[in-house]
Amino acid sequence: MRTLGSRLTTVRCATALTASGWQNNCVVEFDASGRIQSVRQDTASAVDLCLDGVVIAGIPNLHSHAHQKAIAGLTEHRVSGQDDFWGWRELMYRTNAMLDPQQLQVIARYLYIDMLQKGYTSVAEFHYLHHQPDGTPYFDRSEMSARLLGAASEAGIAITLLPVLYCRGGFRDEPVQHAQRRFSNSPDDYLKLLEGCHSLCAQDPDRSLGFAAHSLRAVSPKDICAVIEDAGELLDNAPVHIHVAEQMREVNDCLAVNRARPVAWLYDQCEVTDRWCLIHATHVDPDEQVLLAKSGVTVGLCPTTEANLGDGIFPASELMASEGCFGIGSDSQVCTSPAEELRLLEYSQRLSLQRRTVLVPDGAGSNGRALATAAITGGNRAQGEHVCGLQPGARGDLVEIASDHTEFSGRTPDQILDTWIFSGPDNPVQNVVVGGKHVVHDGVHPLMERASASYRQMVETFNLA
Repeated sequence: MRTLGSRLTTVRCATALTASGWQNNCVVEFDASGRIQSVRQDTASAVDLCLDGVVIAGIPNLHSHAHQKAIAGLTEHRVSGQDDFWGWRELMYRTNAMLDPQQLQVIARYLYIDMLQKGYTSVAEFHYLHHQPDGTPYFDRSEMSARLLGAASEAGIAITLLPVLYCRGGFRDEPVQHAQRRFSNSPDDYLKLLEGCHSLCAQDPDRSLGFAAHSLRAVSPKDICAVIEDAGELLDNAPVHIHVAEQMREVNDCLAVNRARPVAWLYDQCEVTDRWCLIHATHVDPDEQVLLAKSGVTVGLCPTTEANLGDGIFPASELMASEGCFGIGSDSQVCTSPAEELRLLEYSQRLSLQRRTVLVPDGAGSNGRALATAAITGGNRAQGEHVCGLQPGARGDLVEIASDHTEFSGRTPDQILDTWIFSGPDNPVQNVVVGGKHVVHDGVHPLMERASASYRQMVETFNLA
């Protein structure tokens, strides 16, 4: 399957949300690596591409498990005694045991193209399917990581690879289960894996590397801190991700063993800074909320997955009131639309608090604009990017919303964002640019037909009933 073409030099946007607010007739210029070199108002210069709709910066997907796409929609049949996260996990493990490297790449390529068509422009891949089904490492320890990176390059999405450290089966240092042997590494073996992943990401402006600990169940704080230190330059200023406090069972187990809640225990044992992204953090108390806000971490929220798994509702309104930071992710892939994730995030807060327009700061106006801006800022930070949006130095990631869509008639740019997120029109994403490359054309990725055919052929060989 061929890769996408060369990078553009300039794009003219009829209406764009820049660092200075909405601007008309602005030209975005990219450097050779696909970063934004300048944003200027210009109606006369020749450009490579004209976008007539409403343009915003690309939305990062800060938490993805690509392999879970294969079971999306297949876990909705109730089985007695398995109507919780832990029952869902058993089917996920069963599917994991079937996947080989080529199949993982087929799944990821189709998934990443779908994300692009919905408006995500980068993905943080929280990747723990490292070994063969019996736990034996591949000859190349980074084989599965390389497949994900290859899929991202074929699709044209920017990727932050987060190889996951997974060492134990529970808070009491229990051994891993049979199904978890594909995930498991000792800290020393993990460092070897990290070296291979680092070499795969080097010199590619659309690839970056970070560190992920699966959870406090699966990795002790001592091992987290030691691996980050021992990795040295491999993880220099790189993002650090971890699942934490997703389920009450996890909270209760941590309390029983460590006499502390997971988030509080993590902060007590590790130096948690603004490099960190805490995924879910669903069950936090007020003291832990203060820690989240003061440390500058990004909270990685995946509202559709969290609802699907019955996790609970993260108190996002309190985080925003404390000037905390969040981003969104597709996680288990039951939803690949950033607009739908943001809608459910806001609606869950409304249902919990029984009021409206919760996650927009006082006086900020548009709820849709506030949500999109927060997701862009937090998602970029979670991928190690500290300059974001349509401004010099940021990645050249653009999403055009087709303003001529019937449901946008007569609306301002802010109202178009509100309608996109809250009124749920058919996907209005028209064109997508990633790192200066034009990857979605008039709503369609040029490789989607071939990628979807390969995906269909592959999943039909599975017995997932």
